[in-house]
Amino acid sequence: MKPTERLHQLGQSLWLDNISRRILDDGTLRRYIDELCVTGLTSNPTIFDEAIGAGDAYDAGIRSKARAGKSGEELFLELALEDLRRAADMFRSIFDATDGVDGWVSMEVSPLLADDTAGSIEAALQIYRQADRPNLFVKIPGTVQGIPAIEESIFAGVPVNVTLLFSSEQYLAAANAYLRGLERRLAAGLELNVGSVASVFVSRWDRAVNDQVTSALLNRLGIAIAGRTYHEYRELLLSARWQKLAAAGAQPQRLLWGSTGMKDPAASAAFYVEALAAPDTINTMPEKTLLAFAEGGQVNGAMADDGSGAETVLHKFSQAGVDVEALAAQLQHDGAQAFVKSWTALLQRIADKSEVLAEAGSQVAKTA
Repeated sequence: MKPTERLHQLGQSLWLDNISRRILDDGTLRRYIDELCVTGLTSNPTIFDEAIGAGDAYDAGIRSKARAGKSGEELFLELALEDLRRAADMFRSIFDATDGVDGWVSMEVSPLLADDTAGSIEAALQIYRQADRPNLFVKIPGTVQGIPAIEESIFAGVPVNVTLLFSSEQYLAAANAYLRGLERRLAAGLELNVGSVASVFVSRWDRAVNDQVTSALLNRLGIAIAGRTYHEYRELLLSARWQKLAAAGAQPQRLLWGSTGMKDPAASAAFYVEALAAPDTINTMPEKTLLAFAEGGQVNGAMADDGSGAETVLHKFSQAGVDVEALAAQLQHDGAQAFVKSWTALLQRIADKSEVLAEAGSQVAKTA
């Protein structure tokens, strides 16, 4: 049995943190679904920037949309949703078979809206309607301004992938926004079948502190934060507040581990995947990480849900001078800024390609 299948049997969903027209066209994504138990995927501006910049797979689409007068975010959204609709259709049978628990794809609102609650609410609704797929999450960052946008979007019936979460406190803020949205739907007599996941980023913790701690603490902070958050997640699912919503037909907002690619060359590429094996969660991983885990990964049982081991490790980091709360806020801020940078680069790439393709078309027309 492949490691990916063992992880799936443990109760964790494996999602791919990648999308491109290439893996849709050449059958790669279909193979990952059939052979590696991949049951969903996530995307972000960096992923699309790399996909659009790698070769000419998007050139025809960019050319035709630019000729139709589209540019910038409007053009990109159409390009991205073309890919994501195809992926969503590939996962649709999983979505249906699991009653909406699994089989999702994700599309991000503009990172420029991270501090704009009203703009995020409007953009999320537009993306979901334009996508026209029930198994598409709209990604909204779990920033201070994003939390009310998450609640309003859930109340409006828009499935949400809460992104840029780095701590148990940030996770609980997102979870409570989800619960409030559902509670408002319940009070209004609306159905509660609005999906959500809460994406907690892991590896960035270790990249932030590895050069400040002893070798005994290398690559241990991210896993400890995840352990603390997983404990809060399990406790929330046992709460009377959640049980009332579940009895009325709500699905849990599942915890998703993001940023699970290992950057430390001295560590195993599958390090975070192996350490984060946990029932009722999702691990979204880059292609390289997925293939490394499928080739030689180990499933050594589920991570503890009582949080005790995590707290022991976190105490050691505190003694080493790491202020976890302050670092969580910094990581979220830096993550939001990084997405803005990627978004700007993505739109510039599309603008540059549009110009080059238009010039090439003019030259062809002149010589015809």
